[in-house]
Amino acid sequence: MTWLTVGTDAVLGVFALMFLLLWFQHKLRAFLAGAGVVVAYAISEVIKLLVQEDRPCRTRPSIAECPAPDDWSFPSNHSVIAGSSAMAIWALHRTYGWIAAVCAVAAAASRVVVGVHYVHDVLAGLALGALVSWGIALLLKKKLPVKVPAAEAPTVVMQRLR
Repeated sequence: MTWLTVGTDAVLGVFALMFLLLWFQHKLRAFLAGAGVVVAYAISEVIKLLVQEDRPCRTRPSIAECPAPDDWSFPSNHSVIAGSSAMAIWALHRTYGWIAAVCAVAAAASRVVVGVHYVHDVLAGLALGALVSWGIALLLKKKLPVKVPAAEAPTVVMQRLR
């Protein structure tokens, strides 16, 4: 096992830590954003069953251990989780969002480097995850009111009236 193979899973822990930190500030929004990651993962599993693309490690050497034959390649679950986590974190906190975006791209690239995914697997995974989380972020923005400090309330009301 190399640092690359460990790193592909360790970045998921970074996202979990960011969600935990954001939970203290945003509570329900952070929980629902994290739930969006689970929804994106579930969608990717359905797509994997429909597409059933073999992994590159079945036909050529790889750094990482090749997953079981029924563990399909398209889309990359790691990339789906990374893309959806990065987008959800971005919706809650811009600074953490930049960090999460860099981690997501690194995680996706590492899956190609270690030889368990094709480039199109990780690109599709990042896009799928980001789109699902973006959609959920839009729903949360519409459904959950943002707490407005009392001093800013008249300004917010006037903006909504325009």
